[in-house]
Amino acid sequence: MTTNYAHGHIAEQYAAAHLKQLGYKIIEINWKTRYCEIDIVAEKSSCIYFVEVKYRQTAAQGFGLDYITPKKLKQMTFAAEFWVQDHNWKSDYYLAAIEVYGDHNLVSELVIIE
Repeated sequence: MTTNYAHGHIAEQYAAAHLKQLGYKIIEINWKTRYCEIDIVAEKSSCIYFVEVKYRQTAAQGFGLDYITPKKLKQMTFAAEFWVQDHNWKSDYYLAAIEVYGDHNLVSELVIIE
């Protein structure tokens, strides 16, 4: 039996592959510090995208983007700002999310949050 944790990592790989097909360069997957984490850091057109991956087994569980609450958004902002400072990034960056459904073969389009 596959755990939710394992499903999440598999979903991140599918999301990264989807982003590559759309022309994004994947900088990091599962970037972590002791304070925060980012699922995917991607770059396109000299902009960085901090991507939260939301996996749902079925649509009955609701949409993944519904789970980006104000608290989650605050965590994402903190992590993005931490990465930007840690990597001395001077250009534009965005918070984004992508949903993966089912057996990881249905990936929604990237949604820019902020």
